[in-house]
Amino acid sequence: MMNRRFAARVVLVSLFATLVVGCGFKLRSSQNFAFQTVAVTPETGGAVAAELIRNFDDRVRPVAPPKGGELPEVIVDILQEQREKTVVGVNATGQVREFQLRIKVKFRMRTPQGRELIPETEITQQRDISFNESAVLAKEAEEGLLYRDMQSDIVQQLLRRIAAVKSLGTP
Repeated sequence: MMNRRFAARVVLVSLFATLVVGCGFKLRSSQNFAFQTVAVTPETGGAVAAELIRNFDDRVRPVAPPKGGELPEVIVDILQEQREKTVVGVNATGQVREFQLRIKVKFRMRTPQGRELIPETEITQQRDISFNESAVLAKEAEEGLLYRDMQSDIVQQLLRRIAAVKSLGTP
């Protein structure tokens, strides 16, 4: 009796594993880039640029290296990073009840010689947040968390788009 249960479990687990592999599922692995070194501009300022630099880690080089240094293979320009907060809901007395938070980031990727690898592209994230004047501090903290979450989502999208570039050579 015990051996039949064990055998049934083995068969079910094997069947499940076969189905998962057969549908194309695979765990997310680290991304492979077509370059070894990258510069991110602006190097200081925007939160998205700073998080992107942290994700590239030891691949990051300055755009203008010191004498004797090598140029980065690609340059990712963060052209614009804009945060917006707009009112989307009010009650009957005109008090705000809901906001929409939005982050827009424009970027491009190019070689130091000026060859455009990814043309100017805009990525947008938005979230809705309710508002209650009796919990202002809590809502401010929630707003900060939502902005950080959107920023992380945008950086992950940027990394996927950058990883999609397979060649730095001339077309």
